[in-house]
Amino acid sequence: MSNKNDFKPYISADKVLPELTVTSIITGLILAVVFGAANAYLGLRVGMTISASIPAAVISMGIIRVIMRRNSILENNMVQTIGSAGESLAAGAIFTLPALFMWAAESSSVVAPSFWNIAMLGLFGGILGVLFMIPLRNALIVEEHGVLPFPEGTACAEVLLAGEEGGAKTKVVFSGLGIAAIYKFIADGIKLFPSEIAWRIKPLKTGFGLDVLPALAGVGYICGSKISSCLFSGSVLAWFVLIPAIALFAGANIIAPGSAPISELSPDAIWSSYIRYIGAGAVAAGGIFSLIKSLPLIIKTFAKAIKGFGKSGDSSSRTEKDIPMIYVLVGCLIIALLIWLVPSIPVPFIGALLIVVFGFFFATVSSRMVGLVGSSNNPVSGMIIATLLIVTTILKACGYQGYEGMAVAICIGTIVSIVTAMAGDTSQDLKTGYIVGATPVKQQIGEILGAIVSAAAIGGIMYLLNAAWGFGSNELPAPQATLMKLVVEGVMGGTLPWGLIFCGIGVAIVIELLGIPVLPFAIGLYLPLYLTAPIFVGGIIRWFVEKRKAKEGEEEVKEAVNNGTLFCSGMIAGEGLIGILLAVFAVIKVGDKSIGDIINLGGPLGNIGGALFFVIIIAAMLFFSLKKSKKVTA
Repeated sequence: MSNKNDFKPYISADKVLPELTVTSIITGLILAVVFGAANAYLGLRVGMTISASIPAAVISMGIIRVIMRRNSILENNMVQTIGSAGESLAAGAIFTLPALFMWAAESSSVVAPSFWNIAMLGLFGGILGVLFMIPLRNALIVEEHGVLPFPEGTACAEVLLAGEEGGAKTKVVFSGLGIAAIYKFIADGIKLFPSEIAWRIKPLKTGFGLDVLPALAGVGYICGSKISSCLFSGSVLAWFVLIPAIALFAGANIIAPGSAPISELSPDAIWSSYIRYIGAGAVAAGGIFSLIKSLPLIIKTFAKAIKGFGKSGDSSSRTEKDIPMIYVLVGCLIIALLIWLVPSIPVPFIGALLIVVFGFFFATVSSRMVGLVGSSNNPVSGMIIATLLIVTTILKACGYQGYEGMAVAICIGTIVSIVTAMAGDTSQDLKTGYIVGATPVKQQIGEILGAIVSAAAIGGIMYLLNAAWGFGSNELPAPQATLMKLVVEGVMGGTLPWGLIFCGIGVAIVIELLGIPVLPFAIGLYLPLYLTAPIFVGGIIRWFVEKRKAKEGEEEVKEAVNNGTLFCSGMIAGEGLIGILLAVFAVIKVGDKSIGDIINLGGPLGNIGGALFFVIIIAAMLFFSLKKSKKVTA
């Protein structure tokens, strides 16, 4: 039973405070670009992104409440609403778009997407994601208040309600940002020590290593010990079971899809030629399992959404006003026509129709999944894999072949991916607004503004990162996009090694039967060990903090975890921003060398230096997690 009738927001409906102001818009748009850039870099490196709502809210309080001496919780809420739009749009884009760049790098006859291609895809997907969520707000946010927990949206509201602590919390975020920024510049800028340390294990014909970078440990801390352990377990299976087995049993044989004797391949080469296909099968199966288990919820959500379609839009109450439904319907129709008619987007009429069908369907799924498990655990990749499998099959049946057909499939998948991510983010932000007493229509306008600016920014960010290192490289492996590329190529051209794919599906089935979260394990199987190992370290630190504080009470545990989460969010943002700066250095030439080459010291401290500096990062995470906050007295 919902207890919505008993709920009273923090700011009552009859009270009006500053909300969608020039200050909140400008601050929110800046944070949208910042967190969009940081998450694009993080996602392209490890295939995972973080929710920006809480750090955006904390930074907002630091700027608006502490520095500018303004006191409006609704203004702070608007900043995090707009700011988080950049993170979700970036997450949707980096899942698919790098595939187009990788095809362009593989063939001289293929042209990479232009800045305007990317911006238009982001713009249409971002706005559609917000519009598709609007008719669902009453069913998911209002009617199911007290039923759907919306963990991150509720946590963000708690941070806003604890506004008097904003200054202290802001210092934690900026401390993480500053420490990680300096560390990243030392490691990957001047290269005082290597950011990836590795050792070969000759008896097993494999190796062990880890990226000693703050963002990865921060991701592990935020995800927690369970998810990070699942990720690392998948990599342990790959690097200490499957790679040694392939090396020991295959010997000097050449086995497709590899083109060299396996005895001559390094562990990384065996992973690239064989293991990633097993991981791809496991990730695809895990995503499909997640959708199957969600079917009862999906059906229930659709039934409620259709029943309550547009009911709250005409309310005279400030806290119940949405963008009018006629504007929503006309906006969706215009965007669908533009997707079909704009020459720079190679999507035919059937593609635009598929985008509307899959987009609204998965917007509903995503919005409810965020309500249940939060944005960080929302299985967007599984939904996009399912979309690409069906869409590519339909396009092939309609006569689309080769690169043309694959590019159309990726463009459709990109828009659906962004729609899915944006809808989930919008539902989370609207939940926060519902608790604090925000005006939904103003939040929805804020989301659209964030989507517009983030769409323009993501094109430049992706071009910069590709120019600096190239998608699919060691620096930017783009694991999610590489997986989507394999799926589309496999369906369109029949090139996938289905034996390895089905091995991965078998692994996923075993993991599912054991009751272990499939997607994190499968992603760990797909990702290189040196990415999941530091994530596991971060998860262990979170576990240690929770155990250390458990004897002091639940509130102490919650405070320590929240402090650590804010610090780690700052570290992820700091590393991402320096990653973008280093990309700029990599493309700016001075004579015949880039700035990045000029400042490169060549890692004189070696692996030992990298390990020691990583210990410093671990110590900083522990310090800020366990540090007692100063109590504010009235």
